[in-house]
Amino acid sequence: MSDFASPFTGSVPRAQEWRHLRLVHDTDGVATVTLDRPAKLNALTFGAYADLRDLLAELSRERSVRALVLAGEGRGFCSGGDVDEIIGATLGLDTARLLDFNRMTGQVVRAIRECPFPVIAAVHGVAAGAGAVLALAADFRIADPTARFAFLFTRVGLSGGDMGAAYLLPRVVGLGHATRLLMLGEPVRAPEAERIGLISELTDEGAADARAMELARHLARGPALAYAQTKALLTAELDMPLAAAVELDAATQALLMHGEDYAEFHAAFTEKRAPKWRGR
Repeated sequence: MSDFASPFTGSVPRAQEWRHLRLVHDTDGVATVTLDRPAKLNALTFGAYADLRDLLAELSRERSVRALVLAGEGRGFCSGGDVDEIIGATLGLDTARLLDFNRMTGQVVRAIRECPFPVIAAVHGVAAGAGAVLALAADFRIADPTARFAFLFTRVGLSGGDMGAAYLLPRVVGLGHATRLLMLGEPVRAPEAERIGLISELTDEGAADARAMELARHLARGPALAYAQTKALLTAELDMPLAAAVELDAATQALLMHGEDYAEFHAAFTEKRAPKWRGR
């Protein structure tokens, strides 16, 4: 565990096993979270949502991760909520339990947006429904030519604005494209997704996972605190007027100017060497 871990952890022990996803840490500070139900195109279950929510909270507290790759095993990234284990099961729930479930899915998206490290989605094949929103919530979407995104919620009789999609998607691709994608639920293949800005980077076929890991390692070697604050400001300032945003920027920069990384840059520049970032 990192020596930067939060001391405010309470009595809840660190999870020893994640039953609904696969987690791998490497020595570079990169974590890979893999959705691992390839026979069902990594369709999400109640347990998978809960594990993603809780894992991201745990990693955020520990501060041992400096970048995270979210990937899918097999032929696709994620086909969304499991038709039987989510859609079928929710038909028997009362309103209070349905509200709990829908709040939980939103908490996963918030956890991706609010965790203090970059999240890179490595997308190949289908990213549909909730899978499309998980990729949307990531900081980077690295995709290969097989990738296709589909926001399918209206296709099952629900609002297209699920899990924060109506908030996030217009800010990524613009209101016009977001209206079309959320209303119609039609698939968007990789070339169009790149054109409208839904994909951060398009790779050769089969190369999305490797490129996502390369980017994650690059980020993990960088100034982690600067990245964390940049991510926080990008999220916080989406709804701020300019005056509030520049004031928040000023306060953030003043704090970071007291940090070790800021002084380290100056020392490295003076000594004509590469900075040794510590994330402080």
